[in-house]
Amino acid sequence: MNDVSAPEARGQGAWGRRAVVRVPATSANLGPGFDSLGLALTLYDEVTVEVTEGGLVIEVDGEGADDLAGRGERHLVVRVLRRTFEVIDELAGSGLGQPPGLRLSCVNRIPHSRGLGSSSAAIIAGIVAGRALHPHGGLLDDAAALALATEIEGHPDNVAPCLYGGLTIAWSGPGGPRAVRLDLDREVVAFVPGHTLATERARGLLPQVVPHADAAANAGRAALLIAALTGGADDAEVLLAATEDRLHQGYRAPAMPESAALVDRLRAAGIPAVISGAGPTVLAFTTTSRVDSIRSEVGNGWLKRPLNVDPHGACVQPPAS
Repeated sequence: MNDVSAPEARGQGAWGRRAVVRVPATSANLGPGFDSLGLALTLYDEVTVEVTEGGLVIEVDGEGADDLAGRGERHLVVRVLRRTFEVIDELAGSGLGQPPGLRLSCVNRIPHSRGLGSSSAAIIAGIVAGRALHPHGGLLDDAAALALATEIEGHPDNVAPCLYGGLTIAWSGPGGPRAVRLDLDREVVAFVPGHTLATERARGLLPQVVPHADAAANAGRAALLIAALTGGADDAEVLLAATEDRLHQGYRAPAMPESAALVDRLRAAGIPAVISGAGPTVLAFTTTSRVDSIRSEVGNGWLKRPLNVDPHGACVQPPAS
């Protein structure tokens, strides 16, 4: 992740004046890697936070503009900013508290409630902006930022690639959440439907227990997927097998029948396709030209988004010259 918070440049006692943060969309699970694998994608939200003399002003352009601007202190980025300032204060023992006022401007391009990590992007944007603005922000390293993001989001599979970029394998242990980042340069195609699906509803469809054979199959497929994506077994047939899942997609299919049907059609055509996150977006490991050649199998009603893997993760943008 590109961290240019540099509190030393402005003096340890002064709030930063302005931070512009770019955060990528993400796709979690990638088929068999339930709650562990994640991919950063080249589709971005941009969040600008300014410290002001007082009050709270929120401006939203793009996704959610009609609803989010009026949320005030309930806005997710604002809540994360407040929490980030508290955590940094605890680390520094400074007792600085909250800045006198905030102006938040969001340009949202990541679709909401469609399995592309919009909430994780908001969380990471708030943490990275808060770190850039707080005079002791350098104390919140990436490991601490991941822990804070996981605390807020509940699981690390989307926040890890949003923070680090690339392909991430995330897990939680006694020491808190961790993630391993792998470089990946690969084109993907996202099929985004017009309707939404709440993550809570999708999670509510999952059983408490699964057959041992299904768990064993997914463990093997997840290991194979890492090899296929990183070049150890980069073969179309291998990647098709590696993206098979038995733990979540079938159970969630009744909540998104069109998405499940599209996955089946694409896979029948030899294209490795999965549900992105909790859905209903479908992610295909293929090229735009390959998808165009099976236009009839894809059908109508999908926004086709050719994307690549974002290598950087959340970035604080340099000041405008």
